[in-house]
Amino acid sequence: GQLVESGGGLVQPGGSLRLSCATSVVPLSFYAMGWFRQGPGKEREFVAAMDWRGSNAGYAGSVKGRFTISRDNAKNTVYLQMSSLNLEDTAVYYCAARRLGGYSPRENDYDIWGQGTQVTVSS
Repeated sequence: GQLVESGGGLVQPGGSLRLSCATSVVPLSFYAMGWFRQGPGKEREFVAAMDWRGSNAGYAGSVKGRFTISRDNAKNTVYLQMSSLNLEDTAVYYCAARRLGGYSPRENDYDIWGQGTQVTVSS
């Protein structure tokens, strides 16, 4: 894919991880960015998103207050800082880009996707 996620891994409950999403193909400063995840045996679901200006962001209720999405347009990278991780956060995390759009929780609104990075929360 045109987006590359990194930063996943194994973490204990209560721990933190920071995921990154980078690309050298498209200028992310013109894209709203979203993070989605798919847990074992589950449908892919919305996690967080930020509009292309970086002025507005939205979160799923299950992660609000624990996860933070941010972007560094100079590095063409978007981040997902995750804290207070619990077992239910175990999933493959995907980033997605939506050209010149507002942030959206809908998968179909996004044009470009990454391949995903595995996050496993386990003691």
